[in-house]
Amino acid sequence: MRALIVTAVAAEADSVAAGLTPHPDPAVPEPRTLPGGYAVLRRDLPGLAADVLAGGVGPAAAAAATATALALGDYGLVVSAGIGGGFQPAAPPGSLVVADAIVAADLGADTADGFVPVQELGFGRSVHLPPAELAAHAGEAAGALLAPVLTVSTVTGTAERAAALAARHPSAGAEAMEGFGVAEAAAAHGLPVLEVRGISNAVGPRDRDAWRIGDALAALTAGFRALGPVLVHWGEQHEHRREHRSRP
Repeated sequence: MRALIVTAVAAEADSVAAGLTPHPDPAVPEPRTLPGGYAVLRRDLPGLAADVLAGGVGPAAAAAATATALALGDYGLVVSAGIGGGFQPAAPPGSLVVADAIVAADLGADTADGFVPVQELGFGRSVHLPPAELAAHAGEAAGALLAPVLTVSTVTGTAERAAALAARHPSAGAEAMEGFGVAEAAAAHGLPVLEVRGISNAVGPRDRDAWRIGDALAALTAGFRALGPVLVHWGEQHEHRREHRSRP
């Protein structure tokens, strides 16, 4: 199976690629650049070819980068990956979250009666669901919390906004800025999507002294080291089911 893994920045892409690098380290392909200047790292495991893309920050940049890569390659799975904020106490800094739902948490309208999601306004959707079996196995293998991951265009920086998000999404595990954009592009190509987040900080007031970005990147590397076999197995099952459906 060939998977496209989309991160925001190079540090996240490097951490994911490190988790997918076989040991002892082999010679790995040189990075390549897609139209638009997107840098791609290729990692090959038995049964899995992974292209790790640094696509930019925010849902719009992520959607554009993902769509560009998907138009140029033949993929069976798309993964949004990187670091993010964790809702406390379920997802402490240094932990990992695998999404069972990818939610555009601020796509909609503010009204006198509260926030209204975009689909309730009659325009599109605000939730993508990863394959349930894949998400569950990924979470178990990586020792991750399986929970919704919220996509926001503005990172939460106050206790008030954190409380409002938690009230609207009481089971949320994390917030980040790219998952929904990646999922929209994947859906346009008819592909399943997964989201994986290493937690660098608590969702709430910004306290840079408490951020644990190194721990979050390390969790991402360890998570993808565990996820490699899960992705291979799921890809084999997915291909078997597709071949079975295509038989007369």
